[in-house]
Amino acid sequence: MSVFSLETVKMSKRFGKFTALNGIDLKVTQGEVFGYIGPNGSGKTTTIRVLLGILQASEGSAKVFEMDAWKDAVKIHRRIAYVPGDVNLWPNLTGGEVIDLFVSLRGNNSRNRVQDKSRREKLLKMFDLDPSKKCRTYSKGNRQKVALVAALASDADLYILDEPTSGLDPLMEQVFQANVLELKNSGKGVFLSSHIMSEVEKLCDRIAIIREGEIVETGTLAQLRHLMRITMHVETERTVENLAGLAGVHDITEHQGVLSFQVDSGDIGGVVSLIGQYGVKRLESTQPTLEDLFMHHYNAKDGEQS
Repeated sequence: MSVFSLETVKMSKRFGKFTALNGIDLKVTQGEVFGYIGPNGSGKTTTIRVLLGILQASEGSAKVFEMDAWKDAVKIHRRIAYVPGDVNLWPNLTGGEVIDLFVSLRGNNSRNRVQDKSRREKLLKMFDLDPSKKCRTYSKGNRQKVALVAALASDADLYILDEPTSGLDPLMEQVFQANVLELKNSGKGVFLSSHIMSEVEKLCDRIAIIREGEIVETGTLAQLRHLMRITMHVETERTVENLAGLAGVHDITEHQGVLSFQVDSGDIGGVVSLIGQYGVKRLESTQPTLEDLFMHHYNAKDGEQS
């Protein structure tokens, strides 16, 4: 039986006449990295604020560790770690003081505090962060590192990360990704909101795409890829006939003897059977990326299909 780190059922949030979230259904299990993607204004941050108990849902339910996200926020916060995309710190405190403050707020016992401190020192080295400097001297990237070290040094059960690598260079993004995979392997739940498609594609077990406050797709990347066409490039010994008449084949072009076209994933078998009769010299197929899937949904707005 799955143990849910968080679960929302028909969760909606309205601000006056404006509906920011409309019937959101999400489930994140322990030991899972769940990706939450959508453009600015789609409802990602509002979702996270409801889960954190900062906002109360207008309708439906939002639970974290089977507790009400609004009513039981204090209890829930002892078991979660949160990283926002835009980190603001106390300018007169050092980075180390801020990290220690955030870790201490979780109320760990003395044994956990020793483990957190050891983890803290390791993370400071990994993220190349000087904790002795005042926060007012930090760049955006270093402020983000403070928040990441504070979160990752805590022995939380659920990590809620809202654009966590904003401002980080590619090397630090790799460090972050390694730490998230370590959390997953230790059975922690991770809810990751990100604009970086390669990051989500690399880390996440399942993905939800949100558009204008509604979830338009949820599933593993493999499941979502079935919604998209696969691009194929084929070179044969003889001219392929009747390709355009096959079900699921679209946008056929030919250049220097190479046929290029798109095919619906469920119709690949028929295409391969046909072209196999003409002596295949070269066959390449390209799976859609997460970015392709994302743009497919956003280009499909107002009835336009990508």
